[in-house]
Amino acid sequence: MKYLCLIYYDENKLHDMPEAERMALYGEAYAYYDQLVSNGHGLAGDPLQSVETATTIRLQQGKASITDGPFMETKEQLGGYILMEARDLDEAIELAAKIPPARLGGVEVRPIQDMRKP
Repeated sequence: MKYLCLIYYDENKLHDMPEAERMALYGEAYAYYDQLVSNGHGLAGDPLQSVETATTIRLQQGKASITDGPFMETKEQLGGYILMEARDLDEAIELAAKIPPARLGGVEVRPIQDMRKP
């Protein structure tokens, strides 16, 4: 089964880290993703650009309302994602708990709904 791991953290915590510590975290995150790919769990994953680059779209009375910026209500921002294959939710949670940036926030694990099935 496929699971999407949404990685949330406070961008300020990341940017306030000394550069060497931040680069070490990035290295650890990329190494863990490579490990997921090599053992057949990692299907796709990328960090996202800063929340400052976000555009929010809401449909209001049938029309798109477009606003520059992140306007979701949260202290933590979506910083990246990993799409993984796991035999069940327990295994997905076990794998997601090892995602290094989760130390700065959290990871939401959600099953992917197969759109080909009713």
